[in-house]
Amino acid sequence: MNIENLGEIKAVAFDIDGTLYKNWHLYLRMFFHLLRYNQFFIKYGLVRDTLHTEEQLPNFMDEQARRMAQKLNTTTEDAKERLDKIIYNGLKKYFAKIKACAGAKECICKLKENGLKIALLSDFPPEQKGEVWGIKQYCDVILGTEAVGALKPSPIAFLEMAKQLEVSPEEILFVGNSHKFDVKGAKAAGMKSAWFVSRISSLFHKKSDQAEITFCSYPKLQRMLLGK
Repeated sequence: MNIENLGEIKAVAFDIDGTLYKNWHLYLRMFFHLLRYNQFFIKYGLVRDTLHTEEQLPNFMDEQARRMAQKLNTTTEDAKERLDKIIYNGLKKYFAKIKACAGAKECICKLKENGLKIALLSDFPPEQKGEVWGIKQYCDVILGTEAVGALKPSPIAFLEMAKQLEVSPEEILFVGNSHKFDVKGAKAAGMKSAWFVSRISSLFHKKSDQAEITFCSYPKLQRMLLGK
């Protein structure tokens, strides 16, 4: 599909966290969980910060657990169990209680109906979100960067996604809310990008020097891409 100002686009890929749902909706639901495991989340954040700067790791989950063990002063096995309990399994019930952004599912459905391939690329396991609020059914590829061994903004997972889609990177539009990880990662992989910002940010005409599109709602993104 030839889209004005973007050229030929054959696939649209989406980040999940903060892109398909509002982060504050999740934080509100998991407030007491965050409070209970406050120190764990702080240390987890520090470890993830280092992992975002790494090249591809052959055993990502083991390495993450090893670094968490150092922060927690415990064994790698215990750290892995805590990660599963608090993060990977512990957050599933909260994702089940929140909703997708208004118009997100409808927008993705329309893109699919117009012949575009759809993908999801997340720094957290996509399966943690179950059916991804009804969006999973439209996806040609669903990929977690942890499984690839390199978090965003490394281009490695973006390029693996393109390979699985069987679409060249320059013909993919990547949609995400993080300029640091989504927009820059897509750019590094040779893709085009759409930056999802809050309505407040849009009022101040917040723009990106790297993203081809900046939008604040999915109905607006749909109009920008499909003209309807």
